[in-house]
Amino acid sequence: MINLIFFAFAFLGLVILQTVILPDFSWFPHCFDLMIINVLYLSLFSQRYWVPFCLVIIGSIMDSLSGSPFFLHTAAYLCIYLIVFFLRKLVFQRSAVFILIVSIASACIYQGLVMFSLFLLQGHKIISVSDYRLCIGQIIWAVVGIPTGVWIMKLLHHNFSHAVKQSGRHITRKYRG
Repeated sequence: MINLIFFAFAFLGLVILQTVILPDFSWFPHCFDLMIINVLYLSLFSQRYWVPFCLVIIGSIMDSLSGSPFFLHTAAYLCIYLIVFFLRKLVFQRSAVFILIVSIASACIYQGLVMFSLFLLQGHKIISVSDYRLCIGQIIWAVVGIPTGVWIMKLLHHNFSHAVKQSGRHITRKYRG
């Protein structure tokens, strides 16, 4: 239950950061999907069976908030989860190289689905060079931001869990004697 509370706060924080704070910066006008950080963290460090259900909920909320075609975020998050789920059984999942490779793959999956939806909606002649530049720019930002974000999420989750355990011990001592 405590992990679910942490991930709910992380989700809320990343949504606010992506939709309210980052669009105001001129050097970062088109942010990659920050929710990929949460999806990767859930996929890498949580081995619960409720993770796909949470990803469907997160994807549905992000589909509703964004102007993208419906089910784009949900499909991307589930694809990322499935790839990480199968790869973490084969490869040592806590290495920095693995997290970097999975981050690149996640950004490419997401951007590939975005370009595919543009192609389906508008045709291949409508996709311009600026769309490709935006796609490549977001992948570059994602390669830098996702491993850093996963590391920060891991640190915050550890600190949150430690604080909850300490407060539980404090309450137990206070009311026990």
